[in-house]
Amino acid sequence: MKRIHFNIFFRPEPEGGYTAIVPTLSGCITYGKNLEEARKSADDAIAGYVASLIKHNEPIPTDDLSFVSSIDIEVAAARK
Repeated sequence: MKRIHFNIFFRPEPEGGYTAIVPTLSGCITYGKNLEEARKSADDAIAGYVASLIKHNEPIPTDDLSFVSSIDIEVAAARK
């Protein structure tokens, strides 16, 4: 077995729960009612996506060399 690294972004949804997005795997997006469920759903979605790539002899992209960062910026407040 080979270990592969993927970054997952969890976005809270206004109606509750979390959307899980795997940017390296185009279109690999799933949802869970809580973070634990969203993580499990993402694991399942990634496994299925990678299995399909293998089945079709396509390369498997990874996040081995990428990293996640964030930035805060200041913006002017909207006028009322």
